[in-house]
Amino acid sequence: GVNPFAASVTAFLFSALSILLILALCRVKIHVEGLEKVPTDTEYLFVSNHRSNFDPMVQWWVLRRWRLAFVSKPSNMRKFVIGPFVRRCCFLPIDRENARNALTTINAAADLIRAHECSFAIYPEGTRSKSGELLPWHAGSLKIAQKANVPIVVATIEGTERIAHNVPWRRTHVYLRIREIIPAETVKATKTTDLTEGIRSKMLAELGK
Repeated sequence: GVNPFAASVTAFLFSALSILLILALCRVKIHVEGLEKVPTDTEYLFVSNHRSNFDPMVQWWVLRRWRLAFVSKPSNMRKFVIGPFVRRCCFLPIDRENARNALTTINAAADLIRAHECSFAIYPEGTRSKSGELLPWHAGSLKIAQKANVPIVVATIEGTERIAHNVPWRRTHVYLRIREIIPAETVKATKTTDLTEGIRSKMLAELGK
């Protein structure tokens, strides 16, 4: 089949310029902690909480050197602001209501990671948390890391939920923190449910500090 990342330079530049413009117009100031922890010698699965449609833009921009793609809801592919961005960045849609289709997406993401095409990012909550509280998780998406035999990068994001309210009058400070790197060996040897419980507990303890 056609490699989705072939001839991707134009898509990368378009996405980078688009995101930079959107974040500048929205007066977003990004604060990053722990970026030095992110592995540079292997692909990985990036796991984060989810508060806003701005989350993938901020995280893609910060992690742009790692060729990060996202697993996202099919409806996001059709949204006015982020639709063109997610399509150009080769996001994979996942239908969490259909187990067979979801497994197909999980396998496709793992295949792309194993082929060294990109790393992937997921939001195990499955949707934005409008309250800011961490929602229940879909553990299945962590299987991407297990199938691809790669580490998990655990991160939290805060502040993106205020961007839409602050535009255009106020600057919004967004905080992206890399909390933990779970080695591939640990990921492979741990049950998905135990991985989920451990990562979610860490996020609950860290968010809002």
